[in-house]
Amino acid sequence: MPTRVAFIGLGVMGLPMAGHLHAAGHQVTVHTRTKSKASALTSKGIAYADTPALAAAKADVVFICVTDTPDVEAVVLGPDGVLKSARKGMIIVDHSTISPSATQKMSATLREKGVHFLDAPVSGGDVGARNATLAIMVGGDKEAFEQVEPLLRHMGKTITHCGPSGAGQLTKLVNQILVSVTNLATCEALTFARKNGLDLEKTIEAVAGGAAGSWQLQNLGPRMSKGDFRPGFMIDLQQKDLRLVLQSAEEQKISLPAASLVHQLFSAAQASGHGRDGTQALFLVLEKLANLH
Repeated sequence: MPTRVAFIGLGVMGLPMAGHLHAAGHQVTVHTRTKSKASALTSKGIAYADTPALAAAKADVVFICVTDTPDVEAVVLGPDGVLKSARKGMIIVDHSTISPSATQKMSATLREKGVHFLDAPVSGGDVGARNATLAIMVGGDKEAFEQVEPLLRHMGKTITHCGPSGAGQLTKLVNQILVSVTNLATCEALTFARKNGLDLEKTIEAVAGGAAGSWQLQNLGPRMSKGDFRPGFMIDLQQKDLRLVLQSAEEQKISLPAASLVHQLFSAAQASGHGRDGTQALFLVLEKLANLH
Protein backbone atom coordinates (compact mmCIF):
# COMPACT_ATOMS: atom_id res chain seq x y z
CA MET A 1 0.00 0.00 0.00
CA PRO A 2 1.48 3.41 -0.96
CA THR A 3 2.70 5.53 1.94
CA ARG A 4 2.70 9.32 2.00
CA VAL A 5 6.29 10.36 2.59
CA ALA A 6 8.34 13.52 2.62
CA PHE A 7 12.05 13.57 1.79
CA ILE A 8 14.11 16.57 2.89
CA GLY A 9 17.65 16.99 1.56
CA LEU A 10 18.50 16.05 -2.01
CA GLY A 11 22.27 15.88 -2.12
CA VAL A 12 24.44 13.11 -3.51
CA MET A 13 22.76 10.61 -1.19
CA GLY A 14 19.25 11.98 -0.72
CA LEU A 15 18.40 12.43 -4.39
CA PRO A 16 18.63 8.75 -5.40
CA MET A 17 17.14 7.61 -2.07
CA ALA A 18 14.02 9.73 -2.65
CA GLY A 19 13.91 8.43 -6.21
CA HIS A 20 13.81 4.82 -4.99
CA LEU A 21 10.79 5.56 -2.78
CA HIS A 22 8.98 7.15 -5.73
CA ALA A 23 9.88 4.24 -8.02
CA ALA A 24 8.41 1.85 -5.45
CA GLY A 25 5.05 3.59 -5.80
CA HIS A 26 4.96 5.75 -2.70
CA GLN A 27 3.58 9.31 -2.69
CA VAL A 28 6.67 11.48 -2.29
CA THR A 29 6.95 15.20 -1.57
CA VAL A 30 10.46 16.67 -1.48
CA HIS A 31 12.17 19.76 -0.15
CA THR A 32 15.75 20.95 -0.47
CA ARG A 33 17.42 24.31 0.16
CA THR A 34 18.42 24.66 -3.52
CA LYS A 35 15.23 24.01 -5.47
CA SER A 36 17.06 23.31 -8.75
CA LYS A 37 18.51 20.14 -7.17
CA ALA A 38 14.98 18.71 -7.13
CA SER A 39 14.47 19.05 -10.90
CA ALA A 40 15.47 15.43 -11.62
CA LEU A 41 12.60 14.33 -9.37
CA THR A 42 10.00 16.99 -10.08
CA SER A 43 10.37 16.21 -13.78
CA LYS A 44 9.02 12.76 -12.90
CA GLY A 45 5.95 14.24 -11.24
CA ILE A 46 7.21 14.31 -7.65
CA ALA A 47 5.77 17.23 -5.67
CA TYR A 48 8.03 19.97 -4.31
CA ALA A 49 7.34 21.92 -1.10
CA ASP A 50 8.90 25.27 -0.23
CA THR A 51 9.58 24.43 3.44
CA PRO A 52 10.14 21.31 5.56
CA ALA A 53 6.83 22.02 7.35
CA LEU A 54 4.92 22.06 4.06
CA ALA A 55 6.67 18.91 2.86
CA ALA A 56 5.67 17.10 6.05
CA ALA A 57 2.12 18.46 6.21
CA LYS A 58 0.44 15.39 4.70
CA ALA A 59 3.20 12.84 5.26
CA ASP A 60 3.06 9.82 7.51
CA VAL A 61 6.84 9.34 7.36
CA VAL A 62 9.44 12.09 6.93
CA PHE A 63 12.96 11.27 5.77
CA ILE A 64 15.84 13.69 6.32
CA CYS A 65 19.28 13.53 4.70
CA VAL A 66 21.27 16.71 5.32
CA THR A 67 24.83 17.53 6.32
CA ASP A 68 25.31 18.27 10.00
CA THR A 69 23.66 18.58 13.42
CA PRO A 70 22.56 22.23 13.04
CA ASP A 71 20.98 21.41 9.67
CA VAL A 72 18.86 18.62 11.16
CA GLU A 73 17.87 20.82 14.10
CA ALA A 74 16.74 23.55 11.68
CA VAL A 75 14.78 21.08 9.53
CA VAL A 76 13.04 19.55 12.54
CA LEU A 77 12.75 22.35 15.10
CA GLY A 78 13.18 25.56 13.07
CA PRO A 79 10.40 28.12 12.46
CA ASP A 80 9.44 26.34 9.22
CA GLY A 81 10.50 22.93 10.49
CA VAL A 82 8.76 19.59 10.45
CA LEU A 83 7.55 19.98 14.03
CA LYS A 84 5.32 22.87 12.92
CA SER A 85 3.09 20.47 10.97
CA ALA A 86 3.85 17.21 12.81
CA ARG A 87 0.95 15.04 13.93
CA LYS A 88 0.71 12.34 16.55
CA GLY A 89 1.94 9.05 15.13
CA MET A 90 4.24 10.61 12.52
CA ILE A 91 7.65 8.98 12.16
CA ILE A 92 10.73 11.05 11.31
CA VAL A 93 13.72 9.10 9.96
CA ASP A 94 17.02 10.98 9.99
CA HIS A 95 19.62 9.57 7.59
CA SER A 96 22.14 12.32 8.38
CA THR A 97 25.25 11.58 10.45
CA ILE A 98 25.00 13.89 13.46
CA SER A 99 25.67 14.15 17.19
CA PRO A 100 24.23 11.20 19.16
CA SER A 101 23.47 13.45 22.16
CA ALA A 102 21.68 16.02 19.98
CA THR A 103 19.70 13.15 18.44
CA GLN A 104 18.55 12.01 21.87
CA LYS A 105 17.45 15.54 22.80
CA MET A 106 15.43 15.94 19.59
CA SER A 107 13.87 12.53 20.10
CA ALA A 108 12.75 13.51 23.61
CA THR A 109 11.26 16.79 22.34
CA LEU A 110 9.34 15.03 19.57
CA ARG A 111 8.16 12.25 21.85
CA GLU A 112 6.27 14.85 23.89
CA LYS A 113 4.27 15.59 20.70
CA GLY A 114 3.61 11.92 20.01
CA VAL A 115 6.13 11.87 17.13
CA HIS A 116 8.77 9.14 16.75
CA PHE A 117 12.30 10.16 15.77
CA LEU A 118 14.56 7.43 14.39
CA ASP A 119 18.25 8.06 13.80
CA ALA A 120 19.14 6.04 10.72
CA PRO A 121 22.53 7.05 9.31
CA VAL A 122 23.73 5.21 6.24
CA SER A 123 26.96 3.77 4.87
CA GLY A 124 27.81 2.80 1.31
CA GLY A 125 28.49 6.14 -0.34
CA ASP A 126 26.99 7.50 -3.52
CA VAL A 127 27.22 4.07 -5.19
CA GLY A 128 25.20 2.46 -2.43
CA ALA A 129 22.60 5.23 -2.61
CA ARG A 130 22.21 4.85 -6.38
CA ASN A 131 22.07 1.05 -6.24
CA ALA A 132 19.85 0.88 -3.13
CA THR A 133 22.48 -1.23 -1.34
CA LEU A 134 23.11 1.04 1.64
CA ALA A 135 23.75 -0.21 5.15
CA ILE A 136 21.27 1.58 7.41
CA MET A 137 21.86 1.68 11.19
CA VAL A 138 18.73 2.60 13.13
CA GLY A 139 18.21 3.81 16.67
CA GLY A 140 14.88 4.53 18.34
CA ASP A 141 11.54 2.94 19.13
CA LYS A 142 11.42 -0.69 17.90
CA GLU A 143 7.76 -0.55 16.83
CA ALA A 144 8.34 2.63 14.82
CA PHE A 145 11.33 0.95 13.19
CA GLU A 146 9.22 -2.05 12.22
CA GLN A 147 6.67 0.26 10.61
CA VAL A 148 9.24 1.97 8.37
CA GLU A 149 11.49 -1.02 7.70
CA PRO A 150 9.67 -1.87 4.41
CA LEU A 151 10.40 1.69 3.21
CA LEU A 152 14.05 1.40 4.24
CA ARG A 153 14.28 -1.80 2.18
CA HIS A 154 13.76 0.30 -0.97
CA MET A 155 17.00 2.17 -0.19
CA GLY A 156 19.25 -0.26 1.63
CA LYS A 157 20.39 -3.86 1.73
CA THR A 158 21.51 -4.23 5.34
CA ILE A 159 18.96 -2.77 7.76
CA THR A 160 19.76 -3.09 11.46
CA HIS A 161 17.89 -1.87 14.53
CA CYS A 162 20.82 -1.02 16.81
CA GLY A 163 19.00 0.00 19.99
CA PRO A 164 17.37 3.06 21.56
CA SER A 165 17.62 6.66 20.38
CA GLY A 166 21.19 7.56 19.48
CA ALA A 167 22.30 3.96 18.91
CA GLY A 168 22.13 4.36 15.13
CA GLN A 169 24.38 7.42 15.25
CA LEU A 170 26.84 5.72 17.60
CA THR A 171 26.97 2.67 15.32
CA LYS A 172 27.65 4.95 12.34
CA LEU A 173 30.55 6.51 14.28
CA VAL A 174 31.94 3.00 14.84
CA ASN A 175 31.67 2.59 11.07
CA GLN A 176 33.53 5.86 10.48
CA ILE A 177 36.40 4.90 12.79
CA LEU A 178 36.83 1.68 10.83
CA VAL A 179 36.49 3.39 7.45
CA SER A 180 38.90 6.25 8.15
CA VAL A 181 41.60 4.22 9.87
CA THR A 182 41.45 1.52 7.17
CA ASN A 183 41.71 4.27 4.55
CA LEU A 184 44.89 5.51 6.25
CA ALA A 185 46.28 1.95 6.25
CA THR A 186 45.56 1.72 2.52
CA CYS A 187 47.29 5.04 1.88
CA GLU A 188 50.34 4.01 3.93
CA ALA A 189 50.62 0.63 2.25
CA LEU A 190 50.38 2.03 -1.28
CA THR A 191 52.84 4.82 -0.45
CA PHE A 192 55.27 2.16 0.76
CA ALA A 193 54.69 0.18 -2.45
CA ARG A 194 55.21 3.18 -4.73
CA LYS A 195 58.34 4.32 -2.86
CA ASN A 196 59.79 0.86 -3.45
CA GLY A 197 58.99 0.90 -7.16
CA LEU A 198 56.09 -1.57 -7.15
CA ASP A 199 53.25 -1.42 -9.66
CA LEU A 200 50.29 -0.33 -7.54
CA GLU A 201 47.61 -2.11 -9.54
CA LYS A 202 49.50 -5.41 -9.41
CA THR A 203 50.18 -4.90 -5.70
CA ILE A 204 46.48 -4.37 -4.99
CA GLU A 205 45.60 -7.46 -7.03
CA ALA A 206 48.16 -9.51 -5.12
CA VAL A 207 47.01 -8.61 -1.60
CA ALA A 208 43.32 -7.71 -1.89
CA GLY A 209 42.12 -11.32 -1.87
CA GLY A 210 43.93 -12.23 1.35
CA ALA A 211 43.86 -11.14 4.96
CA ALA A 212 44.85 -7.58 3.97
CA GLY A 213 41.78 -7.13 1.79
CA SER A 214 39.25 -4.40 2.61
CA TRP A 215 36.56 -2.31 0.97
CA GLN A 216 38.89 0.68 1.10
CA LEU A 217 41.72 -1.16 -0.64
CA GLN A 218 39.51 -2.69 -3.32
CA ASN A 219 37.49 0.44 -4.07
CA LEU A 220 39.75 3.40 -3.23
CA GLY A 221 43.13 1.76 -3.84
CA PRO A 222 42.72 1.69 -7.66
CA ARG A 223 41.62 5.35 -7.59
CA MET A 224 44.73 6.27 -5.63
CA SER A 225 46.94 4.46 -8.12
CA LYS A 226 45.35 6.34 -11.05
CA GLY A 227 45.31 9.74 -9.35
CA ASP A 228 41.50 9.80 -9.39
CA PHE A 229 40.41 11.90 -6.43
CA ARG A 230 36.85 12.66 -7.49
CA PRO A 231 34.54 12.45 -4.48
CA GLY A 232 32.39 9.52 -3.59
CA PHE A 233 32.55 10.82 -0.03
CA MET A 234 34.29 14.16 0.53
CA ILE A 235 37.11 14.75 2.99
CA ASP A 236 35.16 17.72 4.44
CA LEU A 237 32.30 15.36 5.33
CA GLN A 238 34.64 12.70 6.70
CA GLN A 239 36.18 15.37 8.92
CA LYS A 240 32.74 16.33 10.20
CA ASP A 241 32.12 12.69 11.12
CA LEU A 242 35.52 12.35 12.80
CA ARG A 243 34.80 15.46 14.86
CA LEU A 244 31.62 13.72 16.04
CA VAL A 245 33.65 10.61 16.85
CA LEU A 246 36.19 12.56 18.89
CA GLN A 247 33.49 14.63 20.61
CA SER A 248 31.65 11.47 21.67
CA ALA A 249 34.94 9.86 22.73
CA GLU A 250 35.75 12.88 24.89
CA GLU A 251 32.30 12.72 26.52
CA GLN A 252 32.94 9.06 27.40
CA LYS A 253 36.66 9.50 28.27
CA ILE A 254 37.79 7.12 25.51
CA SER A 255 41.25 7.37 23.93
CA LEU A 256 41.17 6.95 20.13
CA PRO A 257 44.76 7.56 18.97
CA ALA A 258 44.36 6.24 15.42
CA ALA A 259 41.16 8.21 14.76
CA SER A 260 42.86 11.33 16.18
CA LEU A 261 45.84 10.84 13.88
CA VAL A 262 43.78 10.36 10.73
CA HIS A 263 41.75 13.45 11.67
CA GLN A 264 44.98 15.48 11.77
CA LEU A 265 46.16 14.06 8.44
CA PHE A 266 42.82 14.90 6.84
CA SER A 267 43.30 18.44 8.19
CA ALA A 268 46.55 18.57 6.22
CA ALA A 269 44.66 17.47 3.11
CA GLN A 270 42.12 20.25 3.69
CA ALA A 271 44.91 22.79 4.15
CA SER A 272 46.26 21.73 0.75
CA GLY A 273 42.90 22.42 -0.89
CA HIS A 274 41.56 18.85 -1.04
CA GLY A 275 38.57 19.21 1.30
CA ARG A 276 36.06 18.65 -1.48
CA ASP A 277 37.99 15.74 -2.99
CA GLY A 278 37.22 12.14 -2.13
CA THR A 279 38.66 10.61 1.01
CA GLN A 280 41.18 8.73 -1.16
CA ALA A 281 42.98 12.09 -1.56
CA LEU A 282 44.51 11.35 1.85
CA PHE A 283 47.00 9.41 -0.29
CA LEU A 284 48.45 12.74 -1.47
CA VAL A 285 49.37 13.67 2.11
CA LEU A 286 51.19 10.36 2.63
CA GLU A 287 52.96 10.71 -0.72
CA LYS A 288 54.13 14.17 0.28
CA LEU A 289 55.44 12.89 3.62
CA ALA A 290 57.37 10.22 1.70
CA ASN A 291 58.79 12.87 -0.67
CA LEU A 292 57.13 11.21 -3.67
CA HIS A 293 55.91 14.43 -5.33
